[in-house]
Amino acid sequence: MNGGLSSLRSEAAGAMRTVLVSAESLQLTLKPELTQEEQALTQSGRKAKEAHTAGNEDLKEMLESNKESLKLEAMKRIVQLISKGKKSSDLFPAVVKNVASKNIELKKLVYVYLVRYAEEQQDLALLSISTFQRALKDPNQFIRASALRVLSSIRVPIIVPIMMLAIKEAASDLSPYVRKTSAHAIQKLYSLDADQKEHLIEVIEKLLKDKSTLVAGSVVMAFEEVCPDRIDLIHKNYRKLCNLLVDVEEWGQVVIINMLTRYARTQFTSPWKEDAVFDDNEKAFYDSDSEEKQGQKEAKPYIMDPDHRLLLRNTKPLLQSRNTAVVMAVAQLYWHLAPKHEVSIVTKSLVRLLRSHREVQYVVLENIATMSIQRKGMFEPYMKSFYVRSTDATHIKTLKLEILTNLANEANISTILREFQTYVKSQDKAFAAATIQAIGRCATNISEVTDTCLNGLVLLLSNRDETVVAESVVVIKKLLQTQPTQHSDIIKHMAKLFDNITVPMARASILWLMGEYCERVPKIAPDVLRKMAKSFTSEEDIVKLQTVNLAAKLYLTNSKQTKLLTQYILNLGKYDQNYDIRDRTRFIRQLIVPNEKSGTLNKYARRILLASKPAPVLESAFKGQLGQTPLPWTNEMDRDRFQLGTLSHSLNVKAAGYQELSDWPAVAPDPSVRNVEVIEPVREWAPSVGKAKQPKSDDKFYSDDEEKEEEGSGSGSEDSSSSSSGSSSSSEESGSESEEESSEESGKTSSDSGKSSSGSEASSSESEPEQKKKKRTKKATQRKSKQSAADSDSDENGSGPVGKTSSSSAESSSESDSEEDSDVDSPPPPSPPQKKTVAKTKPKVEVKTKKEVSLLDLDDFSPAPPSAPKSSVFSSSLLSDLEGLSLSNVSSAMQVTTPSFGPVKTYELLHHMTGKGFSAKYHFPRQPCLYQPSMVAVQVILTNSSDHSLEEIHIGDRSPASLNIHCFNTVERLEPGASVTVSMGIDFSDSTQAANFQLCTKEDQFSVSIQPAVGELLMPSTMTEPDFCNEQKKLMGMNETSASITMATANTSKQNISKQVLSVANVGVVSSGQNDLQRFAGRTVSSGALVLVTLELREASTALLTINTEKSVMASMLLRDLKQALSQS
Repeated sequence: MNGGLSSLRSEAAGAMRTVLVSAESLQLTLKPELTQEEQALTQSGRKAKEAHTAGNEDLKEMLESNKESLKLEAMKRIVQLISKGKKSSDLFPAVVKNVASKNIELKKLVYVYLVRYAEEQQDLALLSISTFQRALKDPNQFIRASALRVLSSIRVPIIVPIMMLAIKEAASDLSPYVRKTSAHAIQKLYSLDADQKEHLIEVIEKLLKDKSTLVAGSVVMAFEEVCPDRIDLIHKNYRKLCNLLVDVEEWGQVVIINMLTRYARTQFTSPWKEDAVFDDNEKAFYDSDSEEKQGQKEAKPYIMDPDHRLLLRNTKPLLQSRNTAVVMAVAQLYWHLAPKHEVSIVTKSLVRLLRSHREVQYVVLENIATMSIQRKGMFEPYMKSFYVRSTDATHIKTLKLEILTNLANEANISTILREFQTYVKSQDKAFAAATIQAIGRCATNISEVTDTCLNGLVLLLSNRDETVVAESVVVIKKLLQTQPTQHSDIIKHMAKLFDNITVPMARASILWLMGEYCERVPKIAPDVLRKMAKSFTSEEDIVKLQTVNLAAKLYLTNSKQTKLLTQYILNLGKYDQNYDIRDRTRFIRQLIVPNEKSGTLNKYARRILLASKPAPVLESAFKGQLGQTPLPWTNEMDRDRFQLGTLSHSLNVKAAGYQELSDWPAVAPDPSVRNVEVIEPVREWAPSVGKAKQPKSDDKFYSDDEEKEEEGSGSGSEDSSSSSSGSSSSSEESGSESEEESSEESGKTSSDSGKSSSGSEASSSESEPEQKKKKRTKKATQRKSKQSAADSDSDENGSGPVGKTSSSSAESSSESDSEEDSDVDSPPPPSPPQKKTVAKTKPKVEVKTKKEVSLLDLDDFSPAPPSAPKSSVFSSSLLSDLEGLSLSNVSSAMQVTTPSFGPVKTYELLHHMTGKGFSAKYHFPRQPCLYQPSMVAVQVILTNSSDHSLEEIHIGDRSPASLNIHCFNTVERLEPGASVTVSMGIDFSDSTQAANFQLCTKEDQFSVSIQPAVGELLMPSTMTEPDFCNEQKKLMGMNETSASITMATANTSKQNISKQVLSVANVGVVSSGQNDLQRFAGRTVSSGALVLVTLELREASTALLTINTEKSVMASMLLRDLKQALSQS
């Protein structure tokens, strides 16, 4: 044993001696101890590691404690570490234990951690799958989404079925946020198991039908990843995606726009035809059959598909987006899809992006450079935006230079060349060289300035900077090829500078010029060859090749002087190290020196070497890189083959995942595949509102519109009532709605002018009670058995619909009936307080309000008699569904009521100065719109302040053209000083975006716009306090917006708060048993989304204002308006 140890010691000692000897021979010293600096570094590293370990131990202890506050603090620190890029995977077991915590905030942070490390710690994550599955049923939408996100982050094939099931369930979730997360999970599952593609396509198809803007972008991204070739899934959803585009999140907009670009190129024909016609309503080009039958075959003019126009129209507003990617996406869409005359609208937006960061500038400039080659006119007005700044990076300068060169023409070349003169003096040598190339391109493209540019470049040959000189030589060489006979002096001048030029490309260019035009400089060329023979061995390869070429050409043209020099150079090249030069030398020798082996080839040597060569075309680097061969992985160098805005276009190389744009189809596919059978939205609350009033007239001849006008005029002044009666009778005889409306409006005009109508008043007072009597009799005979006798009694006692049990219908009908009774001098209605309310809603409002008040006459959800008159608007199936609808089977949470507050604020639509004496004002009467339930009712007062009559007042073009407007009928004539009130319906699609249209007369057109306040996009809804609380619980988290506000002293009372809230928003008051809590409910007019407003009073005139709705954008805008109203006295 001891012997073995001693032998080991001796071996170790021998090895040590060997190391010391080797170190001594290498003049090295082995330091037995570390220096103080090395010790400090080692200790600091060790301490940092120990501190990190100790910190993790502390976090583990905190996570394992029983206190929720400690666990929450620990998770916050861990997430902070993750955000800083520090590794914290060793905490995974301690973190995953808290995944089942009941604390929502803690659970959210745990899920954030698990999403980050689930892929690394798959085994531990698998142990918690049951917890994740339970979390998928959690009431909190954020927890459900986070659980799905973690589940899809575990990259283990064994759980694919579980993930598939979770995705399918999440796709049907009530929360759009969870559905959005399921769309994200689709891509993860597809990358894990591509065999699930068919099942995933089913989920994608389902999510594509989703109407939520939150989901749209994510599901289109999943579509692009999983099945981009299945455009049949897009057909039915195409129009919906176009209409939702404005409201989708920014990155979703980018994805949708790119997808729709590809879709449009497969479904529409090219709009770039010369005979294109771009009127949407364009009819056949030929009017007579005789012309069509002529033997000449003339092309049928192009008519743009309405769906093609819809895409262009709905993407245009996004050019104003703050997101540069969205603007770039819209720009490429217009470039690839729009008619040529419309593409220029993207110019201003692209130029605006040049104020962004340099990374954004680079991408935008690359795309502008490509655009400017084909369409110079787009960017010429903004030429100064492309002037180079001293602070620009080199790659930005080069791109701006490229664009300026593309924009150069005879008109602006002098300005551009002056700019280039400054750039040549730049300290940035690469940029100066690029400028010289740009000057050469300008000289080639514009013949008027060729000589000027050439002389300027020759002056640059005396520049001190050899980079500038070298680039000048290269460009001059290319320019001289265009006019060689006129520039022998320049060639001589360059030969004199040859010794001072050291850049290989420049030297090679001069040698090529000498050889190509050696007959024009017979004395100088041999001398240059003599100099090159001396320095041949030390030259670069490119210079050696041109020296061999020069020797061969001089041998053929001046063999007496250069025969020996040529042989000498060929012998040097024969033994050169570069095989290209050796091969070239052998080829030249066999070609020019006759011998037995060369055969007849040397007879053609002169024709081969001295053949006239075409002048090079100096093109843009974005059209084809001048002087360079195509890259080995591409067949061409034209960037036009790539879609603008893509990575492939930026790199000029086809990147992985790039999908090429297809060519336009010669014949458009069937457009009917995009038609969607939509059930009319009248199935919502509004149809019953419009239907309940129909029994007012026994005569089934009247249509809905005629009844509406009769009611509207009947609830107005006495004069308008009488005129309406007359117009109704006339419309009965003629059967024309338009005639009736125009006669009604003319009747109103006459009433405004002060015509008396005492006789009409008497007839109206006689006719209305008869109608009411008929109505009461009809209702009494058709009551359902479940209605009480008290209801029918109250109805028969002279108040008509006032006796309804519902507060909403009572409020509605009492308002209308009280107006009718007052108009015909009948006994006052039984509810004076409501009469006061009506009086308040109409201060200083003329015929306009009186007409629309008829909308309040409609009994909300009142029992509809089975024998109600048939209407052309409602289908028979819809009528049968709505028959017998009563308050007993309608949830109070879903009930829509009439407003309890009427706004009096009038907005100016057209000023009389702008309208040449024609003016218009509008306001929102806050009544259900009869034309269509999704429309907002608008009343417009048209006034003629001019000294002549206005004829044919109507609504013209609207913007966008897809804007759904129910226009008022044409006002045939409006006398000087007269005014008329007309009603419109506008579908704002729950957006505050202005409705732009033209208000036209026979002679003029005026562009006007109606901008709705967010509160006018709502309809009030009545619900009980428990229903309100239940609905509010469903709209928590991301659907809740709140803010603390300081109330004005005058607004602290309950009455004043209601007044201020109702002045801002058309909502209903929810009765509350708490004095410090006020609730309001409403629904959006277009989509029917619930909007809940809660105001909780606190100390010191402060309050918490909370809005719950799926429409988050509307919530933030409504919160701002309410905050402003409540804080102002």
